[in-house]
Amino acid sequence: MQTLISFLRGINIAGHNPIKMNDLSNLYKDLGFSDVETYIQSGNVVFCSGYNEPVSVISQRIEEAILQKFSFNIPVMIRTVPEIKELSSSNYFLSEENFNPAKMAVVFLRQKCNKSQIHKVADINYPPDRFFISGSEIYIYCPDGFGKTKLYTNFFEKKMGVIGTGRNWKTITTLLDIAEKR
Repeated sequence: MQTLISFLRGINIAGHNPIKMNDLSNLYKDLGFSDVETYIQSGNVVFCSGYNEPVSVISQRIEEAILQKFSFNIPVMIRTVPEIKELSSSNYFLSEENFNPAKMAVVFLRQKCNKSQIHKVADINYPPDRFFISGSEIYIYCPDGFGKTKLYTNFFEKKMGVIGTGRNWKTITTLLDIAEKR
């Protein structure tokens, strides 16, 4: 059994793509996953899979089931517990003086960025907001908050031609806590 964390993009935001968490949990169970637990309304699901298949295949199965049951085309990004743990060691913002975790987010991408995609944003600078890309994640730190930042999911999707979904640092660490209790 492998514990996984899925991040759904664009559900329950300003009335768009409404999915009740109980219905989402039942969908995962109907797909054969166990120990399913949702966290807040933005589409975060911790679950266990006994299937011996890549997470990309699991994501696709969940996306197809959501489309069939709810008629929404929702991208699903999945990470393993070790991948979520790695976020802390890859995140150099955490060691900065006066770091405020409430001002930190990560955009989980469907796949690892290639050099061409990274090059498209390499010279972008919107101080005091900063970002860096590591693998299939974009780390964003906005010391003045996210209210006026240009650096968020839609920005990177348009500039780089990627698909992703963002979560704040508190949500990420809470999901890791839930997953590690299994």
